[in-house]
Amino acid sequence: MLTPLENFYLQQEEPFGGCFMALRDLILKFDKDISPEWKYGMPFFYYKRKMFCYLWHHKKYQRPYIGIVESKHIEHPDLIIEKRARMKIMLIDPVEDLPVEAINSILKLALAKY
Repeated sequence: MLTPLENFYLQQEEPFGGCFMALRDLILKFDKDISPEWKYGMPFFYYKRKMFCYLWHHKKYQRPYIGIVESKHIEHPDLIIEKRARMKIMLIDPVEDLPVEAINSILKLALAKY
C-alpha cells in the first residue's frame, strides 16, 4: 500500500506529475540532511527535523511551486511573497526545463537561515 506522500506524486496529471517528481529529486539531492515528509496534506521537506520547503500548485496561475518556509528575509528575483507572512514561493513552469541554478541558489539562501 502506498503512503499519502507517494500517492501525491502518482496522482498528479502531466505535466505537473513529472515536474513535481523532478523538483522532489532536486531538493533531496541538494543536502543529505533534507528528508521528505507528508504534512498539511502536501509534500514537505525537512532540514534536520525543521520545516524547510514544500511543493504545491498555485490555483490562480495553474503552476506548481516551491514554498520556502524561512524566506521572509531572503531576497531573490524569482521569489514572490503574495499574502504570506513568513514564506515566499517560486513558481515553476511545468512544460519548461527546471531552472536548476535559480532553485539551487534559493535553496542555498534558505539553508543559511537554519
